[in-house]
Amino acid sequence: MMQLSADMLALADEYGINPSTFPLLQVEGGALTSIGAYLNEKGLSKAVLIMDAQTRAAAGDKLAALLERENIHVQTIELLANHHGQVNADEASLVQVLVETPGDIDVLLAVGAGTIHDITRFCSQKLSIPFVAVPTAASVDGFTSKGAPLILRGVKQTIQTAAPIAVFADLDVLCAAPRPLTAAGFGDILGKFTSLLDWEISARVGGEPYNALAAKMTRHSLDTCVDHVEEIAKADEAGIRILMEALIESGLVMQVLDFSRPASGAEHHLSHYWEMHLLETDKRQLLHGAKVGVACSIITELYKDWIEQFDPSEAKGAYAPGLQEHWEEISLMIAALPTPEALQYYLYQVGAPASAEEIGIGSGLVQNSLNEAYHLRDRCTGLLLINQFKNKQISYPLQDRISSQ
Repeated sequence: MMQLSADMLALADEYGINPSTFPLLQVEGGALTSIGAYLNEKGLSKAVLIMDAQTRAAAGDKLAALLERENIHVQTIELLANHHGQVNADEASLVQVLVETPGDIDVLLAVGAGTIHDITRFCSQKLSIPFVAVPTAASVDGFTSKGAPLILRGVKQTIQTAAPIAVFADLDVLCAAPRPLTAAGFGDILGKFTSLLDWEISARVGGEPYNALAAKMTRHSLDTCVDHVEEIAKADEAGIRILMEALIESGLVMQVLDFSRPASGAEHHLSHYWEMHLLETDKRQLLHGAKVGVACSIITELYKDWIEQFDPSEAKGAYAPGLQEHWEEISLMIAALPTPEALQYYLYQVGAPASAEEIGIGSGLVQNSLNEAYHLRDRCTGLLLINQFKNKQISYPLQDRISSQ
């Protein structure tokens, strides 16, 4: 069992949350073999496994056989891919699960990565049936969170739904996952460099809710992954355990706070903006963490340019006093971020794409996102402030902007 840290217990206590309401967490080799006994102990004898063709092969068929051996009645739902060969968390997938789930089912099992968990957690809440998370890749930090980012009428929106009652992360399955998925999990964690900074800015300048312990825990997850980047790149059991536990802990912090600020700043806003563009133009979706990793490096470069060029005494408007008061502090925090090149090197080490070009996002789209993506969430990020106080459009690549001044 993955033990909750003393910090996590203290954070739960601060928010009046009983630790017994957290999901059971098992991160170990062979974890699939423990699920049947857990379900029997909870009296959950009729299960639906929700998966796609890839995750059926990775773990779904094996899990179904294991559960049947434990006298659990199993039905499977294999989500249908769209014309890009992808499963999205959209109306078609949600309705497929709602229609194909029989009325007498006790438990849903999400067997897959982020998208399958988002579909399952929404249906779990709507059907009032608990769900168990069975990740097949260490690819996102959302396994334990309540937020389900869904695509509804072609627009991405996050809906607060249900958290899992248990997470069984089988290291044998996770280590065998396709490398881009593990690299995306690392990218999602790397994005905490800018999300934590944006949270500091939003607290100081925007007066938004902040919790130092939650920030410390999220930073610990980030530092642990960066310190062990070589083991994560090897995808051996030690490295994948570190990554998976960091992703789970980050998700639990969001679950306690009931918002995503520690893990989602301007880098996530760029990622969502690009994703919405891909939806509008009917393109293949990209892995969430791959976009976040790339966006983190772009935002870091933008922020480092900002502290060199911006004169806060010229700022006017609602955010100006807070920005002027805290400018020195914010500048030091931005200066302390790794360089964009260092962030890109971490991404290369794990086999993740490190530039927008590598994921097929053109300079024009990056430029539009730098000027517009801050509208997507009502949060006082560095990106919002840069846009509030800019005297001309942000141009991209950013080097052009510096040399032209």
